[in-house]
Amino acid sequence: AVFTGKANCPYYAKAELLADYLQANLPDFRVHKITQHPDKWEQWLHDICETNGWEHRRSPIVWRELLDRGGRGLLLGGVNDFLEYAEHYYAITSKMLSEEMLDIAEENLQAHIENEKEEEEIRSLIKPLQIWITSASAPICYQLIPLLANGEVFGMTTEISIHLLDTDQFKEVLCGIVMEAEDMAFPLLRSISEHTAIDEAFIEADIIIILDDVLLNLEVQSLENYIREVSEICQVYAPLIEKNAKSEVRVISSGKTFVNLKAMMIMTYGPSIKPENVIAVATSWECAAKAMLARKLNMNASGVKDVIVWGNITGCNYIDLSHAKLYGYDCAIWGPANFPRPLLNVIYDSEWIHSEFLSAQSSLSSRVCHCVGMLPAHAVATALKYWYHGSPPGEIVSVGILTEGK
Repeated sequence: AVFTGKANCPYYAKAELLADYLQANLPDFRVHKITQHPDKWEQWLHDICETNGWEHRRSPIVWRELLDRGGRGLLLGGVNDFLEYAEHYYAITSKMLSEEMLDIAEENLQAHIENEKEEEEIRSLIKPLQIWITSASAPICYQLIPLLANGEVFGMTTEISIHLLDTDQFKEVLCGIVMEAEDMAFPLLRSISEHTAIDEAFIEADIIIILDDVLLNLEVQSLENYIREVSEICQVYAPLIEKNAKSEVRVISSGKTFVNLKAMMIMTYGPSIKPENVIAVATSWECAAKAMLARKLNMNASGVKDVIVWGNITGCNYIDLSHAKLYGYDCAIWGPANFPRPLLNVIYDSEWIHSEFLSAQSSLSSRVCHCVGMLPAHAVATALKYWYHGSPPGEIVSVGILTEGK
């Protein structure tokens, strides 16, 4: 049986003590007790009755759980209904005096307040990672949220709070994303919220993921104008990061265009932001190149490792295969699962590498830029996972960083 009532309700106290007596003396009688603060009782009672289709207006409310039958709870009623039930089935009733009921009700209220205070103190000790995502109406954000909230990126003991930032015109989209994420009830997602006021951006941020993109159409606007547009975005973001974010904030630049430039501009306009804490994500291009190589070799792309991206990630770049290795490749030479084969020793068609593969940089770029969100979301999640927990031992991962020296 489930007993719920206002913490300071004397009738709840009477029913509770009788239920405790029955549980102590009857082997198959089990009690689950829930108290609600008087200020929250009315709303809670309304919600539980609406959910179960019950009619009940007073404290306490008692019902039987029918979990073993796969059905919803069976409402028993209030204190008088429960007393009749106990007397009818077990020939036991309660003769508690009103004064005793009031004393126990007062004790229940104090105990409830103490428990709430203790739970709040415990929650306050668990400080979730504050993650801000800009241009959050983009499809990549929709794909990214489940990857961040399922525990695989930061660990199964790290809670997160996600803040979605975009302009007023996308407020409805952001609200929809927030509601959907809340409905999914991720256990590690402490909160998710939408923001359109730029002055409030990046407050207490631990991680900032910049997804802002410009859609290139050189027939409409010159490249210089697009670069100026990106620069203006970063001129707004960088001072806010310095002002509102934590000193050790980590900034990730992602997207389909000007990924390196955005990272560089954030550091330029935010000189107090630590350069080592700003990266540009190259994983999408890595993955696309690995997939192309895997198709050539008729193998799973997960076995292609250490493909390196040099240069401007979303611009003029070079895919370096000099360190690339293959794991689990089906050929004449076999070894354990951790036995690698140098990729260039396996692909004997050097003409294919220098003609089709390396000349396919533009097609790789087009392939990545036409992704609807799944691949770039995976790229950001992977970069964060490796940044916080380290990449697989001995494996090379490409990211855009500020170079030191020549």
